[in-house]
Amino acid sequence: MSNPQIAGSTLGSSPVPLSVLDLAGVGTGQTVREALESTTALAAAAERWGYTRFWVAEHHGIPAVASAAPPVLLAHLGAATHSIRLGSGGVMLPNHAPLAVAEQFGTLAALHPGRIDLGLGRAPGSDQLTSYALRRRMQNPDEDMADRLTELRHFLRGDFPDNHPFAAIQATPVSPVPVWLLGSSDWSARLAGKLGLPFAFAHHFAGAGGNTLAALDIYRQSFRPSDELDEPYSMIGVSVVAADTEEEAQYQARPGALSMLLLRRGQLQRTPSPEEAAEYPWTQQELDLTAAMQSTEVIGDPQQVAAGLRELVEDFGVQELMVSTRVHGHQAKLRSYELVAEAFRTAPVGV
Repeated sequence: MSNPQIAGSTLGSSPVPLSVLDLAGVGTGQTVREALESTTALAAAAERWGYTRFWVAEHHGIPAVASAAPPVLLAHLGAATHSIRLGSGGVMLPNHAPLAVAEQFGTLAALHPGRIDLGLGRAPGSDQLTSYALRRRMQNPDEDMADRLTELRHFLRGDFPDNHPFAAIQATPVSPVPVWLLGSSDWSARLAGKLGLPFAFAHHFAGAGGNTLAALDIYRQSFRPSDELDEPYSMIGVSVVAADTEEEAQYQARPGALSMLLLRRGQLQRTPSPEEAAEYPWTQQELDLTAAMQSTEVIGDPQQVAAGLRELVEDFGVQELMVSTRVHGHQAKLRSYELVAEAFRTAPVGV
């Protein structure tokens, strides 16, 4: 049957539920503690503003990201909120033993009943050297991911077949938390469809060139009903920066663009400030690359952002949007999410 923990919106007349993906971003002049405190405040605010979920991602070895350990951070966020769903966007399963993940999220579900999601990915969330440190015994990442996922789901449900080597092992506590598959290619789309699981596509960094629609089509075509879902349930991640004016939104979005540009070059550092991004000596090639990266983003004033998000819903037919905002300062991030929630809730259908 369809899972009531997946469907549903708390944003009034919104066409689909709206959720948050946060990386606990660390900007220049900020400490990791300040970044984590900002994420905690954002989760509480997102709950007040009616967002459906608040997910955190797993990344390693990136100075601009403080969310290396999603289960630890989620336990903290659960204590600071009351009703919003909390989850991983995602846990990179090949980095971890399935039994450990099952017990971590089972514990989270016991602490915060009915509020925990387990989003899973297969990328390392890191550079090659860090990936080696995490996965040096892995042979085939794709086969490993599928095997670990099967094992993890049995641990979550406590239903290994009697003849399985792990049948005598019980995850403590057992908790069948909702599992999502996350992806930036058609591999995860096919697997999610085959298993009848909800699927989230990373439109925010892999949506160029028609990739989003292609992956969603594959997911829907390969979908088989399961105990979790009667029909496909898809979500896309979207990079969004909203401000009171379009000019201010573009100004606040530039640090995130510069951070991604530097990351692609292997220059690992904290997110620049808007002033640093404005003073950076951009070349035309860099400006062109930034424009290409921002082609899948929604940046502007509240009306522009609401229209852009509704257009994505119509273009891709998704059941949910997950907003991610890369800016430098805490107040700019809070303001963006507040404007998005208000504008998306109140904008007339068809805008």
